[in-house]
Amino acid sequence: MRLLHLLVIGMLIFAASYVYRIKMESTARVERVLQLNADIREQRNAIAALRAQWAKLDAPLRLQGLAERHLPLKPVNANQYDSLKNLPERPPNFTRPGSRDPIGAMIDTIEAAAVPDSTTGSIAKPASDQPAADQPASLGDTDQGGEDQQ
Repeated sequence: MRLLHLLVIGMLIFAASYVYRIKMESTARVERVLQLNADIREQRNAIAALRAQWAKLDAPLRLQGLAERHLPLKPVNANQYDSLKNLPERPPNFTRPGSRDPIGAMIDTIEAAAVPDSTTGSIAKPASDQPAADQPASLGDTDQGGEDQQ
């Protein structure tokens, strides 16, 4: 009987310590949530302050005053514009109709002069006289026995 009493007392102590540990963990988590909520509130207040400052800096009257003070701009007069008939003539086209574009021909020449498979020197250039086993098979070589693979 005494052993049973000691066993029950031990179970009660274990249960009490387990409940205490759960309570402490939950208290710590509640404190963490409250701290995060306070941080979120602080960040939202900072964002609101920055938006207010941005609105103040972006105010049209303030920008107009700064532009008048620091930029040597003059108002546009209606007589500053000219009609389309006073524009100069289009420059003559020196290429014959149907001929290639001279700039496009220059670009094609530059691209043709560039070697597309040039190496940087860090990797040796593959020899073109390697056996066919080292080179990848072409698409036509993949059929075996003339059967279509699907």
